[in-house]
Amino acid sequence: MARPEILFPLFADLTTLPGVGGKTALALGRLGLEKVGDLLFLLPHGVVDRRLRDDLLMVDAGEIITCRVQAIEHRRGRTDRQPYRVIVEGGGRPFELVFFHAKRDWIERLLPIGAVRVISGKAEIFDGRLQVPHPDFVLTEAEAGALPSFEPVYPLTQGVSQKLMQKAVNGALSARPALPEWQRADTLREFVWPSLGDALEAMHDPKDRSVLAPGAPARSRLAYDELLSHQLALGLVRSKMRRGAGRRTKGTGVLAASAQAAFGFRPTEAQRRALEEIAADMAAETRMLRLLQGDVGSGKTWVAMMAMLAAVEAGGQAALMAPTEILARQHAEGLGGIAAEIGVSLEILTGRDTGSERRRKLAAIADGSAQLVLGTHSLFQKDVEFSDLRLAVIDEQHRFGVRQRMELAAKAPSGADLLVMTATPIPRTLALTGYGDLDFSILDEKPPGRKPIETRLVSRERYDEVVARLASAMNDGVRAYWVCPMVEESETALKIAAEDRHRALAERLGPDRVTLVHGQMPSEEKDRAMSAFQSGVVQLLVATTVIEVGVDVPEATIMVIEQAESFGLSQLHQLRGRVGRGEGKSSCLLLYDPPLSETGKARLEVMRATEDGFKIAEEDLRIRGPGDFIGTAQSGAPAFKIADLDRDRALMERARTETRLILHEDPDLSSERGKALKILLYLMGRDASVRLISAA
Repeated sequence: MARPEILFPLFADLTTLPGVGGKTALALGRLGLEKVGDLLFLLPHGVVDRRLRDDLLMVDAGEIITCRVQAIEHRRGRTDRQPYRVIVEGGGRPFELVFFHAKRDWIERLLPIGAVRVISGKAEIFDGRLQVPHPDFVLTEAEAGALPSFEPVYPLTQGVSQKLMQKAVNGALSARPALPEWQRADTLREFVWPSLGDALEAMHDPKDRSVLAPGAPARSRLAYDELLSHQLALGLVRSKMRRGAGRRTKGTGVLAASAQAAFGFRPTEAQRRALEEIAADMAAETRMLRLLQGDVGSGKTWVAMMAMLAAVEAGGQAALMAPTEILARQHAEGLGGIAAEIGVSLEILTGRDTGSERRRKLAAIADGSAQLVLGTHSLFQKDVEFSDLRLAVIDEQHRFGVRQRMELAAKAPSGADLLVMTATPIPRTLALTGYGDLDFSILDEKPPGRKPIETRLVSRERYDEVVARLASAMNDGVRAYWVCPMVEESETALKIAAEDRHRALAERLGPDRVTLVHGQMPSEEKDRAMSAFQSGVVQLLVATTVIEVGVDVPEATIMVIEQAESFGLSQLHQLRGRVGRGEGKSSCLLLYDPPLSETGKARLEVMRATEDGFKIAEEDLRIRGPGDFIGTAQSGAPAFKIADLDRDRALMERARTETRLILHEDPDLSSERGKALKILLYLMGRDASVRLISAA
């Protein structure tokens, strides 16, 4: 389905707007503005009060003042470098308008002696005198009638002034077509929301400050449009996959029983409950779309393995995709022994496989002799064909988006069930945002035996003391991690580099006891380093956040995180979860650079106070905001332009409920309202979801 013609003006190039040339368009692009419609949703972040004042007796420095004045005297500086001053009287007092590098004849024409003008600008106090340097406006009384009482203030970038931005926004408002209403009439009445056009006019031409406030009708209307478009897009993805081919997959339980004996521990009630939910989905005729969410160490791998074995028991294959080769290989090592013990064939496919070895693995996957297939994003590649893929599992789902989960499921024309997993506890609002197309299973218990981790905050000024204590622990046989925020030194970021720290620690502790892992290393080098650490050949692993997820070395009991204040809470929680996996007492040292900011202090205090990943996730959302929590380049969940996921939770819930009702009543969006909703989807950049309807 092509973009509706009614929206063509809003998808026009920015250079079609008055005052916007090629250079300005490039500058606006730095703000993420690419087309005319983008300007409509660039809301002001503040307003300037330019209402006329009759009384200037009490004025604070930095305050914007607007008043009617009469020019009394011109005072030219003795040299051209000195400012030109115009003494004016207004608001019950005399004060100065100050101009730098201005031509005398221009100022005399602008402010002739005795003339009345309306001026507006920022007040300053110099030597006890009120001044307005370079007023924003000097207008005749006739011209002042067009001066807005409240002027919107937009985010800017180099090469774009407020006046230029306002002119561009006004051009976009003028180009806006009259669009059909996609919200229900009773919804508009309930919330006292204006139409889309009136809401945009209210935001860009505010009549008072309250218009921009959170929860104000115009802003809420626009936020709900954004949230509804997102939920509707996810709902269409879900509907498309549900309507796609699906089939019953029911295991016999024989392999699962053998695997349970090989695992050697009793599953928690949460693990059993999650597996029952997954098994019920797999046994249904429709395709499973489920998110398995569990805190660090909650046992997601056990659940995934049991689900994959159900697919094998039913005569099919299962695939597990991990975001990094390190994690994929660790899954292969952890599950490979169990698979071999129960007689199930397992292959791992990564980008490293080439030549005859890759051809052998592809053949085994294609003919079904590879029953379990583990890998990275290489499983997406066109030459990977499965004989009978029944279940696709995606680990660490936050590294992939909606498109990737559809691509992997598409490897099974007969309809693979889809299970995605994350060790990052996600607040419900964000879960609805990033994973609104999925059902949820939550592991809210940890397996027995997981020991608490002592977490301490240590100033980096005590670095030498920390290294000395680490050396003592290593002499007692302890293994440890040391995490740095960067790979190599950067001129623009004053952050410790892993390579530099590795060299320093190797010099202090011995080069044969310290190794290094980061994402830019060749795969073979990473494998050698990880193998040396896992086997105990080396005792200290210096790393970046490449070890954030999945790395499992039970013997490691110390985690040092350098410049901990530069990490997000959920990331710190994931890193801390690399220890506390074995019998030994574990500790986590959060090294920080003093003085800590209020935000940095709050974040680290939360880490010290709790190991509950869900509490930490809620605090992370509160402290950092949803954009940082999600990450703009991952998860398929956008950083919204208007909606605030923390503040607008109730609107998100309503948008999800509304989406279910819409797709129940009008699954193809073919009604009059459905057609209007398609326009909303296109307007908000959800083109792909509209195409799913056409392809259904």
